[in-house]
Amino acid sequence: MHRLSNLLTIGLLSLLSLACSAKTNFNNVGQEMVLILQNGHYAKLSFDDDMSMRILTDYIEKLDPQKLYFTQSDIDEFNDNYKTQLDNLLVKAEGTTPAKEIFAIFLERLDERHQYNQELLEKKEFNFTLDDSIQLNRKDAAWPQNNEDSRALWKLHLKESLLSELLRRESITDRANELNKTASDYLDEDESVYEKIAKRNERISQTYHDFDEEDVANLFLSTVAAAYDPHSDYFSHRETEQFRSSIANSLVGIGALLSSEDDGSTLIKGIVIGGPADKQGELQLNDRIVAVDPLSNGKMVDILYMPIGKVVSHIRGKKNTNVTLKVEPANGAPGQTKLIKIKRDVVEQQDEMASAEVYEYKSDNDTSKKLGWMVIPSFYKDFQNNTTSVARDVKTLLERMNQEDVDGLVIDLRNNGGGSLDEVQHITGYFTGNGPVVQIQDSLSQTRVKNSYSKNVLFTKPVTVLVSKTSASASEILAAALQDYNRAVVIGDEFTFGKGTVQQPLEIKRFMKWYQDSSRAGIVKATIQKFYRVSGGSTQLKGVESDIVIPSLLSSLEIGERYSKHALPYDEINPSTYNKLNKEDLHLSQLEQLSASRISSDLDFTYIKEEIERTKKRIEENSISLNINERREEIKKAEERRKDRIKEQVERYASIQQADLDSFSVYRMLLEDATSESDLPLLDRDEQVYMRTAKEELADLDTTPEYPSNLDPTKREALSILKDLITLSN
Repeated sequence: MHRLSNLLTIGLLSLLSLACSAKTNFNNVGQEMVLILQNGHYAKLSFDDDMSMRILTDYIEKLDPQKLYFTQSDIDEFNDNYKTQLDNLLVKAEGTTPAKEIFAIFLERLDERHQYNQELLEKKEFNFTLDDSIQLNRKDAAWPQNNEDSRALWKLHLKESLLSELLRRESITDRANELNKTASDYLDEDESVYEKIAKRNERISQTYHDFDEEDVANLFLSTVAAAYDPHSDYFSHRETEQFRSSIANSLVGIGALLSSEDDGSTLIKGIVIGGPADKQGELQLNDRIVAVDPLSNGKMVDILYMPIGKVVSHIRGKKNTNVTLKVEPANGAPGQTKLIKIKRDVVEQQDEMASAEVYEYKSDNDTSKKLGWMVIPSFYKDFQNNTTSVARDVKTLLERMNQEDVDGLVIDLRNNGGGSLDEVQHITGYFTGNGPVVQIQDSLSQTRVKNSYSKNVLFTKPVTVLVSKTSASASEILAAALQDYNRAVVIGDEFTFGKGTVQQPLEIKRFMKWYQDSSRAGIVKATIQKFYRVSGGSTQLKGVESDIVIPSLLSSLEIGERYSKHALPYDEINPSTYNKLNKEDLHLSQLEQLSASRISSDLDFTYIKEEIERTKKRIEENSISLNINERREEIKKAEERRKDRIKEQVERYASIQQADLDSFSVYRMLLEDATSESDLPLLDRDEQVYMRTAKEELADLDTTPEYPSNLDPTKREALSILKDLITLSN
């Protein structure tokens, strides 16, 4: 018995030792993730051979969306080996093994292409006068049958890259000459077109070769999750912190905006004013980072050609710790480097926080009309520390709007991808008072109604909500609720994104065995519920349809849930009981007529509609010529069109700008302005209140005039619709 006890102790110690020395096994992570999806996903899909085929197809597509690397024989081999096996392998904790094998073959094909391209670039034997062309989108094309077909495709795509860069340089030279500027100030004459494309190819190749086991697992497991629906996802350990900081709207870092360069370095594109890097003072715009010492202990990590996400993970860290950057100064001599040590701190993403403006319009009888404009970029909330809350910020801005006695408000939700539903419940109530905001149904068809938190209406004046095809999820709930209550007029793109589902993030390590290393297991985000409007229809797939449509370039692009793979269907449930206002008070028919009249006679909208048609035609044709003379002719026509447009706009914009100066003033309302006892400051569009940004490389060559008063056509029309609504309401 004593001997048995010793053996058990030794065995237990061996297991503990194994657990302590092991690294996270992503086969185990995949096994647990699949169990979570099987048991918790809203759709209750069968995890069977059909799902296996779906996962395999999607994983291959994620690696090679343009069908340029794999051949048909590769696809046949993948299908023979895994088409009906991935479901079984994932359940048996062997799922990431085929993912790594497929990725290894992808790297082989990538290397073959890279080597072949480099050989072609060295020979420089390209004839740009042939009548060649390539497909812009090959998602529906056949796979190359063999290596010979692949090489033919690669050569054509390499030729297109060279031709595009060659024409880009010609265009820059022509623009510079027209403006009596020196083209060499905008072009690196020491770097040939072939060298430029070679560097770009090297960066692409190196990016994939830098993938570690966690990256491959992330790529595959996110594909497995997305096979259930477009918004179920897997976040690796690296991505988890970024996900959390995006919701909280703050992060711990140095306060710099980074960009990957073709030479492999990481460019400083922006520096947050008042952030750690700004306070330290040495790091400058357009400096290039070539290495990072995450702990400032002398152990530099070479970050050349490293994906930007990994560079960020090396730079971020715990508050009050140091990171050392090895940089090539923007104004330094070639090859010169310096070390810059910066103490990390919390950086609030102020450009992602709610803000507002007030437009005060003058009239002939000495009265004024004030229009509020509020931008809500996301529904952010710091759940851990409660330091940030978009609902709290919106309340602050609305209270100042009331103090300023604005006559109406535009809520700008363009590009708002969602966030905390809890915040939406607060914000909706500011306009509707107490009542249902959204209905949520789970996989058992049990429905719960989420009510607003506000008993009293905070803002009573007329409201419009400006949306786009990129307004999604929680922003669609706000727009839908205000539309259903007849509290606001929804304007903008024809429809919003159409994400009407709820996801729940779960830490996978909570489900793993105690002896398994789960330190880098990551998070699965599974769809568990669907959103329904208080009127009963889902926001899923259809989105929120605008009451008044404003022409937009996005209308020509396939953006939205209806274009996503494996999207859940639209359906309806019973409506909630709610007190809606009189729809006639929104004067929709008159507003639509007035808006249509303005848009039809507005030259900027005419240009937008022309560009929409050209874009649709390009997408439909799905082909681009590789004949340099044809491309030059296309560029010449586009350039003539641009010049004619600029000539017309310069004269017209000057008169509009003068009329604007005579008719209205614009006041800034950031959060600090809203809480200040001082008068609102006049808006200075050139004022950098959050981040110093690097000047765009070719900005000096762009002679396109700024929109008058910095009001793009959509914003100007949105303000006009609000003015009409106020007038009709009065």
